[in-house]
This record gives sequence, C-alpha cells and structure tokens, in this order.
Amino acid sequence: MRELARAKLNLALHVLGRRGDGYHELDTIFAFVEHGDLLEAEPAAALTLRIAGPFAPALTGAANNLVLRAAQALHDRFGVAQGAALTLEKRVPVAAGLGGGSADAAAALRLLARLWGLDSGDPAFADIASALGADVPACLLSRPARGRGRGDALEPLDLGLAGTPVLLVNPGTALSTAAVFGAWRPPGSGPLPANPVDGGNDLETPAVALAPEIGIVLERLRDCPGVGRVAMSGSGATCFALFESAEACGSAAAAIGAEHPPWWTLPTRLI
Repeated sequence: MRELARAKLNLALHVLGRRGDGYHELDTIFAFVEHGDLLEAEPAAALTLRIAGPFAPALTGAANNLVLRAAQALHDRFGVAQGAALTLEKRVPVAAGLGGGSADAAAALRLLARLWGLDSGDPAFADIASALGADVPACLLSRPARGRGRGDALEPLDLGLAGTPVLLVNPGTALSTAAVFGAWRPPGSGPLPANPVDGGNDLETPAVALAPEIGIVLERLRDCPGVGRVAMSGSGATCFALFESAEACGSAAAAIGAEHPPWWTLPTRLI
C-alpha cells in the first residue's frame, strides 16, 4: 500500500502573539500541492521504518522520525496486534516550511488505517495528530483550510485555486522552525484580511535575517513572467510562486534551475 504525503504551503501566515504553552497564536491558510514524499507499508510482525530518496541523508535519529511515532501511537491506541514495514521515500527537502515530518506522520496515519482496517474517522486520529505536532492535523486533512490557535484549529476552505500552477524553490538552506519563531518580534499583522489569501507571512522577515538567500529567491521569483503571488511558506526556507499558466511555471523552473543549479525547484499544482 502507498500513501502520498503532500507538501504543505502556507499561502498566508500571521503570528498574533506568543502563547503560554510555548507555541504561538497563528492565523494561517494551509494549501497542498500534487507532489510530496511517498510512504509505503507492508504487513509485518513489528513496526519498522526504512528511509530512502534524495533527501534521506538529512533524516538522522529518532528526533526526525515522526512516522514511527505516529505509527506507534496508532498501534497502541487501537491495540493493533500486527506491525508494519514502512518505507519513506523522502522527495522534498527537510526543515523547509513544507510540512515535512508532519506530512509524513499524517500519511502514516492514513496509510496504516487502511492497512490495519481502522476507521480513519474515529476522533482518536485527530487526537493523535494534534499530539504529534501543530501542523499534523492540517496535513492529515491535506485540503485547503484556515488554521487558528497553534494552527491546529481548522476550518476547511474552498479557495477556488485547485489546479493553479505553483513553483516551489528552496535555496538549499535548512531552517529551524524554533529558531525562526524565536527571532520573530511582536507586533504581528493581526488576523488575516477579509480575503485571507491576501495576507502575508509574518515569519518572512526573521527568516530572511537568518538566511538572506531567501530574499534572493523571493526577488528572483517576482521577476518571472506570468507570476502572481510570491511568498515564503511556513518558517522557510522554501518559497513559492503562483503562475497564470503551466507553461509560465515550467519556463520559470527551467530558467531558475539553469541559473542556480544548487537550488531545489519543483513545478507542481495546488489541489
């Protein structure tokens, strides 16, 4: 069995303030693209995980391993007798503002529900997702939504953007989410505007201060023909640009790839 861990974008992200539990109060718009990591599962006596793919070397140690944590939590919660042999093909950069481990953990929950014959609509799935991390509930949904609170109080949305060509670009810089949030200084931008997609990303300024190459990526994307909205996703360092056509998106990807070979680029579409 296979499950796609779709990469997550924050089309807008406003930080409203710091919370007493160590998190930040957010108002954000989640969207997802057609591409992401791939998770496979086979029946087995125990829970195991093998990591492959171009970004596998960036994942070392249990701290990066939300997939096994998700699998173990689901196994224990439902008292499942069998295990699973999991293989994660890591196709997108790590620590990149794309959901990463959260998307992988959410994919594990969806995949193992099918493998083990569990009801994915059981409230336990949402409880496990929330306990694993603030982005995991949104990634479990993997559909456009507005996130409040830590980002896990979700309101599904129809943004009317399905099929929109989007180019993802990462300069090859891994950014710590904690470091970027730690560098954020109030006040934020307040709640999102009436059209929430018109909001900005309050983490862009601290992220650029920590990794100036993000600013270079954003400037390059804004210069592309046929480009619309350009922003950084999450806490970075991946930036995205929405395009008016797949041809314009593909041309931009080719041009940027030729100019900056070390940068990671992915032309895809919003779902």
